[in-house]
Amino acid sequence: MAVLAESGSNPDVELLYDINGLAKEAPHWFDRAMGFVGEYGLLLAMVVLVLWCWWSVRRRGGEDAASSVAGLVWAPLAAGIAVLVNVPIRAFVERPRPFVEHQGLDVLVSGKTDFSFVSDHAAITMALGVGLFVANRRFGVAGIGLALLEGFCRVYMGVHYPTDVVGGFALGTAVVLLLSPPAMALLTPVMRAVERSPRAGWIVRGRAVSGARAGALLPGARTPVDSEERDLAA
Repeated sequence: MAVLAESGSNPDVELLYDINGLAKEAPHWFDRAMGFVGEYGLLLAMVVLVLWCWWSVRRRGGEDAASSVAGLVWAPLAAGIAVLVNVPIRAFVERPRPFVEHQGLDVLVSGKTDFSFVSDHAAITMALGVGLFVANRRFGVAGIGLALLEGFCRVYMGVHYPTDVVGGFALGTAVVLLLSPPAMALLTPVMRAVERSPRAGWIVRGRAVSGARAGALLPGARTPVDSEERDLAA
């Protein structure tokens, strides 16, 4: 298929040069840091954010704990599906990396020989961010913010056009939202079954919460401690 951007008069290319031009003016150490953050750092941050959200959900417990954990399981699954969907998209579009067709770019990472559209990093991080938002809005907003930063980094690094990033955002969001109903319908009962398991229940609900719920009694009922105290008094 024809290349999507072929000349510097294209707004996509102009924005690419504007954002990547910041790398030329930045110190070398900052560019190295941005290269690491854009290639690995933000992906690791997203994983930490998902784990943090899971820990918060299971610690809080509640009736919706199983569905929330199901949403957290769906987020990385959706990211994986987005990457798989992107394989035929890249093969169909066949858009070269921007540094292949445009001179003067400051490329911060090497070894990028595959096609450019759409960005895997943008699709993965946005799928995780939107998936987090489905499970927990507070963590989801933070995740979407990290995804937007990832998109900026990919253009800053000179390895993607802005439209590659926008396409990745759209792909990740579409996979999460379109497949979320059947995914949640399958995963929520599984997480509820896990919650009831004496061995694996900690995955969904913290031990302290589970113990408190297991020991909960009707108002006015005697607790084991009350019974023991009365026996001693007798």
